[in-house]
Amino acid sequence: MNKMTCMIAMLTLLGGMANAQKIKGSDTVLPLAQTQAESYAKKHPKANVTVTGGGSGVGISALMDGTTDIAMTSRKMKFDEKLKLKEAGKPATETLIAYDALAVIVHPSNKISKLTREQLEDIFTGKVTNWKEVGGDDMKIVVYSRETSSGTYEFFKESILKNKNYVSSALSMPATGAIIQSVGQTKGAIGYVGLAYLCPEVKAVSISYDQGKNYIAPSFETAKNQTYPVIRPLFFYTTKGVSAAANDFINYVLSEEGQKQVKEIGYIPAK
Repeated sequence: MNKMTCMIAMLTLLGGMANAQKIKGSDTVLPLAQTQAESYAKKHPKANVTVTGGGSGVGISALMDGTTDIAMTSRKMKFDEKLKLKEAGKPATETLIAYDALAVIVHPSNKISKLTREQLEDIFTGKVTNWKEVGGDDMKIVVYSRETSSGTYEFFKESILKNKNYVSSALSMPATGAIIQSVGQTKGAIGYVGLAYLCPEVKAVSISYDQGKNYIAPSFETAKNQTYPVIRPLFFYTTKGVSAAANDFINYVLSEEGQKQVKEIGYIPAK
């Protein structure tokens, strides 16, 4: 993947329109939205698009208070969030834009290359605290996680931990780029990131969801054919009365060109 996706980033594209189109939310979706906003701006020189991360929950909150035009999320909007928007006269519209594989990462020097879902659950809930307990070196495990506002945090908890609580010593990171940086600098570390963020600074491990019979590595191919077990949809959310310019950008993302970019960046096209 392009190394820029390993960085903590914010992209602002400025043009001649009076009102900026604001896109905010999921750090998983961030590299995709950044790249497509840049491509869109080249086709529409007067376009004014601002893309920022912060987490799915942050994007949805911004949509609720009217400070963003599009909320990007790596989870579905919750019932209470939809209800609040509906009660405010701004019912939400959901648009599936792509799919993503969630990769578990460790330091490149870690000899562990595969883990079962059960082992991951034990590590992230604190039952297992040393790598030697899962076949690795005698080294303390340092758990990195996203903040609770992150859709990735919630998806990992639901899919991997089966809704058990994270270990209290887990280090919460404000952005995916911070997890990449921290795991890449800490020999005993483990964390999780979207597929598009994988880079040489970290190592992705293969995962088994059948108690060790088959281990699958995260990749575009294994995500597309759904042999990799940890896949999730990515969304844009808008509200009633969204601007024509915002709708035009969404249509661009869903276009043949936009979906081709989805694949090029490392995500799985929605169609």
